[in-house]
Amino acid sequence: MRLCSGGVTETEPMQVLLASPRGFCAGVDRAIEIVERALALYGPPVYVLHEIVHNRHVLDDFRGRGVRFVEDLAEIPEGSVTIFSAHGVAGEVEARGRARNLRVIDATCPLVTKVHLQAQRYEREAREIVLVGHPGHPEVEGTRGRIRGRVHVLSTVEEVERLEVEDPAHLAYVTQTTLSVDDTREVIAALERRFPLIKGPELADICYATQNRQNAVKALSDRIDLLLVVGSPNSSNSNRLRELGARGGVPSHLIDSELDLDPAWFRPGMRIGLTAGASAPEALVQRVLERLRALGVAGVHAMEGDRESVVFQLPRELSAGEIVRA
Repeated sequence: MRLCSGGVTETEPMQVLLASPRGFCAGVDRAIEIVERALALYGPPVYVLHEIVHNRHVLDDFRGRGVRFVEDLAEIPEGSVTIFSAHGVAGEVEARGRARNLRVIDATCPLVTKVHLQAQRYEREAREIVLVGHPGHPEVEGTRGRIRGRVHVLSTVEEVERLEVEDPAHLAYVTQTTLSVDDTREVIAALERRFPLIKGPELADICYATQNRQNAVKALSDRIDLLLVVGSPNSSNSNRLRELGARGGVPSHLIDSELDLDPAWFRPGMRIGLTAGASAPEALVQRVLERLRALGVAGVHAMEGDRESVVFQLPRELSAGEIVRA
C-alpha cells in the first residue's frame, strides 16, 4: 500500500467538509472595498489607522500597493487620505483627525456603529455601562472611547461576580460584535442575576456573521475528526471558532495559511472540517484545500448553511468620488 506525502494512504483517502457560511462578512467586504476605491481614486499612499481587518495576507497585499497601516494619527502627514478601520475608533481620535486636517474615510462596520449608538443612548439615560468584550481589542477600545462616563469591560462570569457599580438600578450593557450569542450567554446571564434591573440590547444586535459562522462549526462538529480554521492569530472571531471546535471535543487548529498545515495532524480516512474567520479571504481557503489534496484528500463536500445577503453601503464620499475632511 503506497503512501502519499505525510503518510496518508492512497487507498484510504481523507474527506473535507466545507463549512457554510465562512470567510468574509459584509463589514469586512465593505472595509476592503473602501481601501480599494481610495487607492483607485487618490493613489498611494493611503493611510489606515490600525489594521483594516485582522488578516495578515490582506494587509500584506495592501502594503505592497502603497497602503500604510499606522497605530497613531501622529504618524500620518497632515492632509493625507486616512481610513479608520472596520473596528471603529474613539471620538477623541476623530477630533484629533479634524485638528490635523486629515482627509478621512470611515470604514467602521455599521454593526459596530450600531453598538456605539446604543451605548450612547444608555449614557443619555444616565446608566453606568458594562461592555462585554476583550480588553485591548480595537473594537472595544473604540466603543469605550465613544462613552464619556465610566465603562466596565469584562468577559467572564468571575469578573461579573467581582463587579462593583454605583447604582445597580441604572446599569446597562452592550457587547463586542465579534462575540456571538453563545460567547456572551453565560456572562449576560450572570449580569442579569446580579443586577436584575440591568438593561441590554436585543439579541438582533449581535453580529449575524459571527453567529452564523459558529453555527456552521457546531453543525460540523459531530461529523468530523479534525477542524481547521483559516484566520490570523489576532482575529477574535477566528479564535472563537477554533475554541468552539475544541469545546466540542474535536482537535482544532487555527491556521494563517496552507503553510501552517502539519502532516502529522492527518490520518487515513479522516474527515476534516474546514472554515474561515470573517476576515479571511476565500482565496486562502482554496489554497488550504489545494494543499490538503496533496496530503491525500480525495473529496470536498460543501455543507448547507445560512445564506447571507447583507450588503452595507459604501461611505457617500467614495461613491461620489470626493473625500470629506474630518
